[in-house]
Formats: sequence, C-alpha cells, structure tokens
Amino acid sequence: MTKEKHITVGCDIGGAHLKVARAEDGRIVEALTLATPIWHGLDRLTAAIREALPLFEGSGLNAFTMTGELSDIFPSREAGISTLLQMISEHFPGEAHIYAGRAGFVSPDRAVSLAMDVASANWHASAALVAKLTGDALFVDMGSTTTDILVTQGSVVANDGYTDAERLLTGELVYTGFTRSALIGVASSAPVRGRMTPLMNEYFASIADAHRILGVLNEADDKQPAADGQAKTVDGSIARIARMVGRDRSDLTTPEWRELAGWFSEQQLRTVHDAAFRVAGKLAAKPDAPLVGAGIGRPQLKRLAERLERRFIDFADLIPATEESSSEASSAAPAAALAILACDLPKKS
Repeated sequence: MTKEKHITVGCDIGGAHLKVARAEDGRIVEALTLATPIWHGLDRLTAAIREALPLFEGSGLNAFTMTGELSDIFPSREAGISTLLQMISEHFPGEAHIYAGRAGFVSPDRAVSLAMDVASANWHASAALVAKLTGDALFVDMGSTTTDILVTQGSVVANDGYTDAERLLTGELVYTGFTRSALIGVASSAPVRGRMTPLMNEYFASIADAHRILGVLNEADDKQPAADGQAKTVDGSIARIARMVGRDRSDLTTPEWRELAGWFSEQQLRTVHDAAFRVAGKLAAKPDAPLVGAGIGRPQLKRLAERLERRFIDFADLIPATEESSSEASSAAPAAALAILACDLPKKS
C-alpha cells in the first residue's frame, strides 16, 4: 500500500511578486515566482493566484506570509493585511496558517489582532529555517526590491529590529534589490570618461539594466517591465542607462557602458556591505560562521561573502529540495521556508 504524501505549501504574498513553494514529505519539489504589481489593482494578484493554484493540489495545510500590505493601494498596513487575509480565505484551498514571525504560526482570525507581527514577517521565516539548519550564520536574502540581513545564533534568529522601521535603523533591512531598484536610488552621480556626472533624477533605468549589461542577470528573474517599457536587451539597457547621464547610446563605446554598469552594481554592493558589516559584528568571534545567501541577487551575495571573508552557502544547497526546484526555491526563500516549517504543524482533523 502506497503511503500518502504529506503535502504543505508556503506562500509569500508580496506587492510586486507572489512566491509559492510546494513540499512533499518536507522536501521542496516545486517553486515559482509570479509578477503581481498590486499597485495597479488587486486583479493582478487574483490572476497570479489562479496561475499558482496547481501547486496547491492535494495540500491540506498551507502557510502564508506577506509584504503586500505595504503597497500604496492600501491606506495602511492594517488595512492591507485585512484585505490579504480575506483574499487568502476566498482564493486558496485547504487549511491556512499565517506566519506571524515572533508570534509563530497563527490562525487567520488571530492574525487580524497581530497585524504588526504579521506585517512583512517573511524575512523571519527564512531566517528561522536557516537558524534551525545551520545554527550560527549570517543570512542575507537579496530579492528584486530589498535585502534582508540577519544573524542566527544558537539555532534562533538574533535580530535587533522587527518592524520595517526598526530594521532600517539596525541595517537588517536595506531597501535595494537586484532588479527593481531605480538607479537614482543606487547612486547620485557616476563617472563618465573620468568625470563625475550627476544623474538625472528620473526613473530612466533600474539596477536590472546594469546587471543585464554585466551578464549576471537571469532574465527569468526580471519579471517587471523595463523603465521605458521597451526591450529588455543589452542594447535596450544601455540606452536606458545613457539617459541617466544625459547621453545617447552612441556617445560611448560598449566597453565604456559596461564599465558604467559595473559602477552602479558596485555602489549597490557597497551599501549592502556596509549594513552587513554592522550586522555581522555579532559573529566577530565566529569567523567560520558562513554567509547563507538567498534570493535572485545571489550573484551579489557571493561577492559580499568574499569581502566579509566568509564562506558562501546557497540557500538552495542548504534546504531539502529536488535538484530541479532548488534554485527557484532559493529565489522564493520565504515561501520555501514556510513550506518546510509547516511540515511540523499539526493538521486539524
């Protein structure tokens, strides 16, 4: 007689992306990330949910976290959480558990009264799993928009801040990501043929353009339109970056544009490094503690590990996952972490 598989699904409802991971008997077998720019309307989220529903087939227990409550479509975080909880009850099958970070898993009804614990707690889920699997580590997750930096010690998350406001102050949250960050938010000027040029204060280009020119961007990870709505090609990215410094693509050579793209990537890395250096101070006595990297920005995080002189472990290689799903699971780390952590939750009879 074939033993029935224990299926759990983790889901991270973001303002820009919906991330879903499916675990069977505690092992990730499938994960995906879908674009959900809910600032354009909640219909973007409902469409993505419909596309993701096959991953929920046969699952009787699903775990949810969210950052979408920050979207400016909502008047407040509390209102956003209330709306997203309602959407969870309406659109997803099976038994729902909401991840409330420091408060653990709670029912949807209780989550309403724990809004400040539920709000943007996805980082805590990923870090909690890393703590469970590694003990002492510097965990860094660079997504499309933000970078989370946490220390885990003694199998627990050793965070100093909890809310977004607190974590911005501690360096545990850096508002820069591998694709969506506007270049004007990465630097205020850039060297063009040896002269520092102030940047145009416009959303002409994103950091995805720099990483595309450098050849370190997986196009499947860039799920939002380009700043100008035009082609997401190297030439298109060069044209967008050229506008940032008041020029046309033909004004410089391709190697010069590549050098400029490298400048922007370097400025982003320096910002993340400064924050990581502060946070990693807790691990000063533990130089062997690794940097565990997750998210689509892992190419940056490998460079960060070198600068911090710590060995790099990909979240994909740390978690139980099939070879086919591990990379996507790392890109959707909070969802994957929830799917694995939820395996220990008791199911209602």
